[in-house]
Amino acid sequence: MITLIQRVKEAKVKINGNSGDEIDAGLLLYIGFEDGDDLNKIQWTINKIFNLRTFTDKDGKMNLSLTDINGSLMVISNFTLPADLGESGRRPSFTKSAKPEIAEELYNQFIDECRKLNVKVVTGEFGAMMEIDSVADGPVNYILKR
Repeated sequence: MITLIQRVKEAKVKINGNSGDEIDAGLLLYIGFEDGDDLNKIQWTINKIFNLRTFTDKDGKMNLSLTDINGSLMVISNFTLPADLGESGRRPSFTKSAKPEIAEELYNQFIDECRKLNVKVVTGEFGAMMEIDSVADGPVNYILKR
């Protein structure tokens, strides 16, 4: 599982050209599932993300977590994150990506687990064409691989 974490001031998603949900201050997550990912990896990843001290306190230090600031979460599935760009060639390989039916189940489990933690969670739509508009805060971005 690979998660691109972006601290945002706001984010909006359009799904298949239609307006979707939006968040204010919080985290925008792009998640790519790989073969072998499971509920244990999901729970570890969520615990790490929710407790990551990535928001600034009154002194400007990154000491606050998503829950500390009562922030929101946008979760977007991203099939391309596990791509192997290789040493040569120009076409990415997606052989490490989980098969769509497995990835969709994992994505839904991820969302369900996040919603148990009492923060606003909005999502894209698995497999849909999406446009994501976001205002980066920092910018602060992380790549988390589990």
